[in-house]
Amino acid sequence: MDFASDNMAGAAPEILEAIGVAAQARASAYAADDWTRRAEAGLSEVFERPVAAFLVATGTGANALALGAVTPPWGAVFCHEEAHVIDDECGAPEMFAGGAKLVGVPGYGAKLTPASVAETLERFPFGSIKTVQPAALSISQANEAGLVYSPEEVAELGALAHANGMALHMDGARFANALAACGATPAAMTWRSGVDVLSFGATKNGAVACEAVVFFDPARAKAFGHQRKRGGHLLSKGKFLGAQMDAYLQDGLWLRLAARANASAAKLAAGLIATPGFRLAFPCEANEVFAIGPSARFAALREAGARFYDWTTRALAADGAPNRRETLVRLVCSFDTREEEIAKFLSLAAGGAR
Repeated sequence: MDFASDNMAGAAPEILEAIGVAAQARASAYAADDWTRRAEAGLSEVFERPVAAFLVATGTGANALALGAVTPPWGAVFCHEEAHVIDDECGAPEMFAGGAKLVGVPGYGAKLTPASVAETLERFPFGSIKTVQPAALSISQANEAGLVYSPEEVAELGALAHANGMALHMDGARFANALAACGATPAAMTWRSGVDVLSFGATKNGAVACEAVVFFDPARAKAFGHQRKRGGHLLSKGKFLGAQMDAYLQDGLWLRLAARANASAAKLAAGLIATPGFRLAFPCEANEVFAIGPSARFAALREAGARFYDWTTRALAADGAPNRRETLVRLVCSFDTREEEIAKFLSLAAGGAR
């Protein structure tokens, strides 16, 4: 019963097979191999336009390099106050942007709205020599509360960003889960809605270690190859990244894996809703379940071997917060979550025998 993180999951067999094939072949180094070329072309096909795509090994690297590419050292990146880029990346985005400032914006469910962003922008007047200058807006898809921005919501934020001279960045560590949840096309969710640069995740969804930084206007990526190298994210044996991404995109594997994870989360969420004493903090829209329930019951689940994290958030409505006898937890499903894990967890949550 492991619901701690989709980072705890294994790797998809198709991706492991691709890595094995690459391991038996000699290939040009530093991303000049055929697997990487196929992966780059595959991303252009997925997004229905020529893109400039660069493979890296970590999500932090993808986010930090992407934001560094669109933000000067005197710039500001606006994001939700609980966004991964501001809370969980040890200052990497600021470092790769040469000291730029990340500015947190409050909002229910870890979501940004045009109104909340506009209100925060008022504190950073354009042209003021005393304040960092707005340079980028960053949103997570799916976000830190497991919620999904619709293409229409992305488009509203994209229009606001561009009207204020900012680039729109999307942290897509769970991009596949978001797409599988809402049924939009990759193009509709990104560049057609104003996204300028995407951190395209694969690691949480079946890869071993592989992400892509995708620029929808290749002109923006003119210097990015040097930024990636200078930042230590250009692998000498780049074929292993290329092999992972190439396999990930083949025949829609990435979306099938995400749909499997989402379906497991939906089943877990429905079971908890039906269990007396439990409720959801946020709707389950992708592959994460944020549940509130009796603290004693969660303690018993842990004693029985369940793994999950207690959670804290400022993004809950006041009347939805846990009381003194309750705990908020995060439960994450992955492509390899088993039905028996879910059934056992729900049985124990209901007070069943261990």
